[in-house]
Amino acid sequence: MALRAVKIARPDEQLTWADHLEELRSRLLVAGGALLLAFALCLWQSNFVLKVINHPLTVQTAKQVRAGRGPLGQAALEGQALRQLAASTAGLARTLAKPQSGLPAPLRGSLAAQAQRIAAATRQLPRAAEGDKPVTLGVGEPFTATVSVALYAAIPLALPVILFELYGFLIPAFTPQERRVALPLLYAAPLLFVGGLLFGYFVVMPAAIDFLQNFNASQFNVMVQADQYYRFAVTTLTIVGLSFELPIAVIGLVASGTVTASWLARKRRWAIVICAVIAALLPGEAVTMVIEGVPLYLLFELSVVCGRLIERRRRQRALALEASGP
Repeated sequence: MALRAVKIARPDEQLTWADHLEELRSRLLVAGGALLLAFALCLWQSNFVLKVINHPLTVQTAKQVRAGRGPLGQAALEGQALRQLAASTAGLARTLAKPQSGLPAPLRGSLAAQAQRIAAATRQLPRAAEGDKPVTLGVGEPFTATVSVALYAAIPLALPVILFELYGFLIPAFTPQERRVALPLLYAAPLLFVGGLLFGYFVVMPAAIDFLQNFNASQFNVMVQADQYYRFAVTTLTIVGLSFELPIAVIGLVASGTVTASWLARKRRWAIVICAVIAALLPGEAVTMVIEGVPLYLLFELSVVCGRLIERRRRQRALALEASGP
């Protein structure tokens, strides 16, 4: 079925239910098509997507290996000791294979050949311990995990188109005065969410993985299952991204007249407590909680400043209307 052009309604224009449903259908098709295209792209580049989302786990695993902790760390230490022992044995065999050793020629030839075999076998030993990637337990889990991660990655990619269609459907219902407040908030929402995702990926995720994998580690052999790791990553990033929407909620309350900026300023202590609670709900130790809570509180302060600007402009418009009145 051909997709008809979407009709953009004016605030004072009355549309029938059929017009609204037709517009909604068209916008859902566009948003769904964008999501499907983004999903196909992420599935095509699934190796890169998986490498990106596995990176925090890979970095933490490398730290554990260097410290000799966990099964991978022990395997790395064993491999290092084995390579050193093999190198020493091959060196001793080469020394004894020299004519100066005084050994019979057949024995020296055998030792020289043995040194070459040891060196060749040593080169086959892995330089790094395998296992820094999530573990799959089922036959179909590699496929389902890849498809799930591709879908998770496709949503942020398609988000601009989805939000554009959502804004296009909702904005005609706003009055010009309401648009002046709503449009900046609607455009800032995805930017703040993306900022939260980046903060969660580069700050929260590494700290959370470091804390959780080392928590009571002496009692467990840690093996990270793919499905659980990806759900943990998506949940953590989503929570952090949504927490960065705090300014939108605060400014919306101030703009609607529900609360005032001065009232919010008087509730700073409660804001600190709420930010601390949100940071405490995210995995991590005390230093990580501070790193996670400080940006949230700064966003609250930014919201208060924006709320004061909104109230100032509201007062200026009210004074202008009074001055222009009869």
